[in-house]
Amino acid sequence: MNETTAADPGTWIRGITIRQPWTSCILAGKDVENRPAPWSWRGWLLLHAGQATEHAAMRDPLVATALRGGRALPTRAVIGVARLTDCHQDAADAAPCSKWAQPDAFHLVLADVEELALPIPWLRGQLGPWRPPQDLVDQVLLQLPHLAPEATS
Repeated sequence: MNETTAADPGTWIRGITIRQPWTSCILAGKDVENRPAPWSWRGWLLLHAGQATEHAAMRDPLVATALRGGRALPTRAVIGVARLTDCHQDAADAAPCSKWAQPDAFHLVLADVEELALPIPWLRGQLGPWRPPQDLVDQVLLQLPHLAPEATS
């Protein structure tokens, strides 16, 4: 076991469950995830495609553009990782921080997004940040061995 897998995943990585097509849009360049409440967590996130798919969202021009080419929409699986760098709400009189930002929502700002070559089936998830078990993190690290805990200050 290397140093990365020896670190408690609950200290350096979280999971986030997102309905499709939004999870796949993040892999295709969506840089903000909209949530009803702020998050204090910063760092790596497993991107978990939840069970539900918002079929009406498929008609959204942003979604159609991001997913052109017939991208598969896996559900109930971890399909990538991203780094959560900020969480904020745009001021009412300010321009949106991203074309993906919804007014009155808290914006989880995502960076360093990487897609897994093989989705990892995962039946559990929740809308708030959740702590992934070691076996799930180990499966992700098999595909992304460079992923590592960030230094703590």
